[in-house]
Amino acid sequence: MNAGNDTNRTFSGLPWPELIPGKLTKRYKRFLADVELEDGRTVTAHCPNSGSMKTCSEPGQTVYISYHNNPKRKLKYTWELIEMPDSLVGVNTMVPNRLVYKSIQAGKVEELTGYDNIVPEVKTSKGTRLDLLLSNRENNRCYVEIKNCTLVKDKIAFFPDAVTTRGLKHLVELQNLYATNCRSVIFYLVQRMDACLFKPAAHIDDAYARELMKAEKNGVEILVYDVVIDLEKILLGKKLPYRL
Repeated sequence: MNAGNDTNRTFSGLPWPELIPGKLTKRYKRFLADVELEDGRTVTAHCPNSGSMKTCSEPGQTVYISYHNNPKRKLKYTWELIEMPDSLVGVNTMVPNRLVYKSIQAGKVEELTGYDNIVPEVKTSKGTRLDLLLSNRENNRCYVEIKNCTLVKDKIAFFPDAVTTRGLKHLVELQNLYATNCRSVIFYLVQRMDACLFKPAAHIDDAYARELMKAEKNGVEILVYDVVIDLEKILLGKKLPYRL
């Protein structure tokens, strides 16, 4: 898709579907969450997040779910947000890719301007896909892998929140692509507003943290942004510093 379309410059965030408030009872089997609605009913919602969700899945917290009347769906509800003491937190891991894509397209990411086309879900080698390929008429190519970050402690955002062999593979792939004269970017989207700094979570996945340090030395660029989030929409926020 063309990345320089002026009509996209007005992009002001992704709207949420109609949100239904409730209280989180429990999250289990990774993809299931029981939510008590305001009328006393308990429904089971799909949890679109395969991570551990440390610091954003505490029972008793207010959550917001959406309803989808699709006959093909076994679970009609989807968990979208959780209200934590210092910020709303976006739970849905489908959101970062859409938000970053639209934000780049609208010229909202200064570091990723100057490209004419954006192609999502690009196969880069056997068994490996990266989230975005940016290109321009001069045949400059930039590969972007987007990671959803929701783990925040003491105003520090951490990734990953569980051991990720897939994420490690992506870092290696980005380094290989940089070696072929392509620009390579790892983009961490912090889906909450209470972080001031980003660090790799070496206390959770030391191998990933070490590979990220290696990737930066080998030319992979690291971008970290947070979001502005409310019950109406989510949009790209400010750039955050990082420390490896």
